[in-house]
Amino acid sequence: MARAAKHAFVIAGTSSGCGKTTVTLGLLRALMQRGLRVQPFKIGPDYLDSGWHSAVTGIASRNLDAFMLPTQTLNGLFAKQMQHADIAVIEGVMGLYDGYGTDPNYCSSAAMAKQLGCPVILLVDGKAVSTSIAATVMGFQRFDPTLNIAGVILNRVNSDSHYQLLADAITRYCGLPVLGRVPAMADVALPSRHLGLVPAQEQTPKDERWTLLAQQIEKTVNIDQLLSLSHLNSLPEGDAPTPPDAALADGLTLALAEDEAFNFYYPDNLEMLEHAGVKIQRFSPLHDEKLPDCQMIWLGGGYPEVHAAKLAANVRMRDSLRKAHQQHIPLYAECGGLMYLGESLTDGESETHAMCGVLPGHSEMGKRLTRFGYCEATALHDTLLARKGETLRGHEFHYSDFSSPLPAAFDCCKWRDSVAVSRWQGGVQHQATFASYLHVHFAQRPDLLNHWLTLARGNL
Repeated sequence: MARAAKHAFVIAGTSSGCGKTTVTLGLLRALMQRGLRVQPFKIGPDYLDSGWHSAVTGIASRNLDAFMLPTQTLNGLFAKQMQHADIAVIEGVMGLYDGYGTDPNYCSSAAMAKQLGCPVILLVDGKAVSTSIAATVMGFQRFDPTLNIAGVILNRVNSDSHYQLLADAITRYCGLPVLGRVPAMADVALPSRHLGLVPAQEQTPKDERWTLLAQQIEKTVNIDQLLSLSHLNSLPEGDAPTPPDAALADGLTLALAEDEAFNFYYPDNLEMLEHAGVKIQRFSPLHDEKLPDCQMIWLGGGYPEVHAAKLAANVRMRDSLRKAHQQHIPLYAECGGLMYLGESLTDGESETHAMCGVLPGHSEMGKRLTRFGYCEATALHDTLLARKGETLRGHEFHYSDFSSPLPAAFDCCKWRDSVAVSRWQGGVQHQATFASYLHVHFAQRPDLLNHWLTLARGNL
């Protein structure tokens, strides 16, 4: 039997904190229970929301990042994932029009919806408001009349009478369909900490809460109407990125750190390496005593500061990583990985813990964000990923600061509305180890992996 037409929609909010992630998780589970093949997406660079998508669905959520990825590449990756899906559920970033700087058409949920040809379902917090909610919705409607806001879902609305009042006001003054409501449900609230949500990897599985949320959404949200409003007429035109050199990748094994402390990875990055021929062997810096046999190593971001005492206590793993560095096995570390590779780490409780000692330097947690947002990083000398003078686009989000006597690897710049608002130097290249706070999506320029692969081949 032929599959039905494809669907896609962006679930966008009026602001951060309006409940996008929780409602997205409920919709994903409700659609799955209808037998639909769902594909979750997250607009922007966030790992935490997409990690919860993956945990609830069992399907790797993909990031749609218009800053790091060229339009054709992003479209190609989206279309590739939709080949085997019935519906894309795309969680937006911050508020609907919040993007890079003050341009609502760059890196915003609204811009992504228009790029992909998807309707927007606007999630509005209905708590402690009545007719004024229509003014809020009308403002989002009129801000960009070219955007297809197809319907509204009201969050944190507990009674039918309150919902009816709000729905009548929106229908009367905005002419938009209101698809239903989601009540406040304390049992499905997502825990958070300094970087945002607590990663799904740290939580004891509680599958029943997502089933309960899906059942609630089936009762109070018109899923049939949502599907009728979210037909995807065509997939956007684009090209999947060319993988790195298969001849270089053949026979290589990558040791990938993955546990409660390190789990920030874009699935597209891992797939690019695997499709080129790299075998990925996962290991845990928290629980394992040594690295697997490998020719390359990747320590992703995460929360080493939360697990610092346990990481410090695993002396054998720290020794194993230090030995691999001494053997010139090329090692790539992002953010949390950088912190772990230093000599020591001072956590949020002012306790200092010994780390790997691969890199001379010390990490210290602060009380506020050190840096947050997109930036461009130009290599000051040859590194594992970029040659001198080459520029990478990435994202930083951290409370810690890493100090080291090593020379900086990158000159970094943060832009806002075409004006450089801050510059700094960061990252270090030490022998065959490269580490920085920058999170990078490899699909922006897949050939940047070839230097890493070339160095790794020397260890076969």
